[in-house]
Amino acid sequence: MKKLLFLLALPLLAACSATEVKSTEQAPGVNFGAYRTYNFMPGEARNEAEFRRASVGLDEVKQAVAREMERRGYRRAEQPELWVNIGVVNEEKVQTRPGDFRTDAAPYYIGQRTYHWQAGDVPVGTYAVGTVTVDVVDAGRNDLVWQGVTASPLSKDPAKSARRVDEAITELFGRYPVPAR
Repeated sequence: MKKLLFLLALPLLAACSATEVKSTEQAPGVNFGAYRTYNFMPGEARNEAEFRRASVGLDEVKQAVAREMERRGYRRAEQPELWVNIGVVNEEKVQTRPGDFRTDAAPYYIGQRTYHWQAGDVPVGTYAVGTVTVDVVDAGRNDLVWQGVTASPLSKDPAKSARRVDEAITELFGRYPVPAR
């Protein structure tokens, strides 16, 4: 009975993932099976300064992307058929909870002749959300053939942030046109 409950709970646990795939887009008519090689675009990545401020570095993101590209049969090459470009944005968010007349300070008084009381959201903390964009570009034509965007809350613990980035990239590449082997 416990095993059955555990198996039934697995989809719910997967749905509660901390990562979120925001979007994926692919160019129409592209034969992704024809490509064999990839590499990362030379130079600084988009928003390189964001990587320096984040608790996870560009190397961790590149390792996760490289692993997923190689799981799909691509190999890294100096003169690739596909360029991969990575961009990142970190956003500080405020975590709130609903105000409560019984436990919070006096509610806000609103109105003049329309007398009513209103309680607002109470800030309880801040957290960072990292958004990673992965662009895959046909090197010969210099055309964007696939783009994926994923977001995940970041932790102050670098190991936990690295795990979340790894999970986010894995989930993102689950929507790539070439399945993992």
